[in-house]
Amino acid sequence: MKPPAPPQHRQQSFVKQLKPIISARGLSKLYHLGAPQHRYKMLREAIMEAFRAPFRRHGANQSDPHEIWALRDVSFEVRPGEVIGIIGRNGAGKSTLLKILSQITEPTIGEVDLYGRVGSLLEVGMGFHGELSGRDNIFLSAAILGMRRNEIIGRFDEIVAFSEMERFLDTPVKFYSTGMFMRLAFAVAAHLQPEILIVDEVLAVGDLEFQKKCLGKMEDVAKEGRTVIFVSHNMAAVRTLCRRGIYLDQGRVVFDGDIGDAVTRYVSTVSDAASDTWRRSAPDHGAFQIDNISAKLEGHSLKLLIESKSLKRHKPAFLAVDISEPSGTVIMQALPQIEGFIRPEESPHKIEVKIDLPPLIPGIYRAGVWIGTHNTETLDEVRGCVSFIITESPTSGRTFPHTPDHGFIVPEAEITKYTKKTEQTKIGTGV
Repeated sequence: MKPPAPPQHRQQSFVKQLKPIISARGLSKLYHLGAPQHRYKMLREAIMEAFRAPFRRHGANQSDPHEIWALRDVSFEVRPGEVIGIIGRNGAGKSTLLKILSQITEPTIGEVDLYGRVGSLLEVGMGFHGELSGRDNIFLSAAILGMRRNEIIGRFDEIVAFSEMERFLDTPVKFYSTGMFMRLAFAVAAHLQPEILIVDEVLAVGDLEFQKKCLGKMEDVAKEGRTVIFVSHNMAAVRTLCRRGIYLDQGRVVFDGDIGDAVTRYVSTVSDAASDTWRRSAPDHGAFQIDNISAKLEGHSLKLLIESKSLKRHKPAFLAVDISEPSGTVIMQALPQIEGFIRPEESPHKIEVKIDLPPLIPGIYRAGVWIGTHNTETLDEVRGCVSFIITESPTSGRTFPHTPDHGFIVPEAEITKYTKKTEQTKIGTGV
């Protein structure tokens, strides 16, 4: 007699039998660069353009320098209760896909069917009205999702308690910091019981405790049988929360399957593209811009040269450097100065940072730079943009390889041995 399947396998089997809650077929999205001025067309030109249009729409492989295909022929299905992580480099098409699923934008080619109410958290403050208070925006967001007033009132206290924003509830949200926006927006999106919850990398702007709180809430949402679509560069969070992964590269689906296999493929690609220099390819339009970053490893010291400039007036800023392991999980942060020392009147800025690294196991590591005026007020940030390679083991005389399963830092340790005669013998110190 065949033994019963484990609970997890039974749940996965049950999910496969359900009708898809999301069905995407051949999604492609075209963006036009710049805003060229068009002259009025003659009738003959208009007729010819109308004739060519159907052929041009199906030419998603054409390479026009003024056009970018953010997505190319993306197809997949999601069943109720699935928790899916969408991973890939910056510019791979992740955010564009989420905006299509959230019905914020339409695909150029293809179509998507959604069978359920969608709650989205894509950008900080998206859907909030700046002149309204936090209280009013809770009711506004819930009403947009289709909830009745009685339903909103029933969950109002729970939303406020989760966001920890009770003091500022009657303040217009235009005065909120980025972190305050984040707290209230996630609390609303997660507590209004959408059948489909879509969350972008926006969680990264919150503090560590609130990030843990958000991930815990998404796990609860998943356990309730609702569908979660999660985009993040934090591979540890993706592995923990998701069971299935969709890996996007240059707008195409490279892999769709087990989350462990998806992360492995993504990490191997990222490692192959390691570089010790980074240069901004397109101008920013904010108050501040990081232009160039270079990294140099000297012994156990990492030196970063950061070139940047102030584009508008801003408060004095400081910087932080995140060091991440190959899959993108940050394992440490260097904060050389917590007082604002980057002043707009001194622009352009050229800063050298020296970081004394702890004993790291051999491998490729990445460094990213954050610059802001407060820990929740970001001026510019470039994550995991430059890499460096540790080649030697921190343990003298070690012949067997290190594995990341036991961590990336090997701390110093000391052993003292006690004998039956209560004598103590110090065997030695080491790492």
